[in-house]
Amino acid sequence: MVDYNTMELMLVVAARSLPNSSSVVVGTGAPCVAAMLAQKMHAPDLVVLFEAGGIAPQLRSAPISVGDSHTFYMAVQATSMTAVMDACSRGCIDYTFLGAAQIDQYGNLNSTCIGDWKTPKTRFPGSGGANDLASLCRRTIVMTPQDRRRFTAKLDYITSPGYLTGKGAREKAGLPSGTGPYLVITNLAVMGYDEDTCRMKVLSINEGHTREEVIENTGFELLFSDPVGVTERPTAAELRILREEVDPTRVIIGR
Repeated sequence: MVDYNTMELMLVVAARSLPNSSSVVVGTGAPCVAAMLAQKMHAPDLVVLFEAGGIAPQLRSAPISVGDSHTFYMAVQATSMTAVMDACSRGCIDYTFLGAAQIDQYGNLNSTCIGDWKTPKTRFPGSGGANDLASLCRRTIVMTPQDRRRFTAKLDYITSPGYLTGKGAREKAGLPSGTGPYLVITNLAVMGYDEDTCRMKVLSINEGHTREEVIENTGFELLFSDPVGVTERPTAAELRILREEVDPTRVIIGR
């Protein structure tokens, strides 16, 4: 049995969630590593897009930014941010990855500030393209550590919309039907969203962790699937490719 760390597990789960021939907008860091692993494992025709304009590159090494030349290697197009966002607005993009300082039970995200917006305790970079991606891509995946400060009942600011206040709220706000949060992948568990209420729902708990631990590290009431699964551990093949081909310097998996 091959040992693995938490980041490796999260990356493998994220990679498995990307089907072949689907499309995904990623940033650098962990989302890019997950997309690279998917391309090398089971999704050679995964269409990866970068916000700076690279469309469908073959990711042979991890770029250091969304504008790095590696994001254009053997790409179908070397275009612009406008073209990538236009593809999102036309409903062409299946998946995107986002992170945030706070997330609530409906998958709304805060990457703007902690505290009052005018006089915050902490100011973050803000939306960038995150609001566009959360609003327009079909499925949003979040990879993040899990604790009560981050998984909170009330956001200090909604930077990127999830299901807003529940079922039907996105559509009432004018967002495309059928879009919204899809998965939340953490160091403790893998969550999806309940079809009827759009509330966050635990699908599986990672090895070595418990239901009580997941609840303790969440600031709102979670739903649980019945039964709750155990997150499938990475295979030896997935770990070999991740460690030897995708992130051999351990920039991401060494975190």
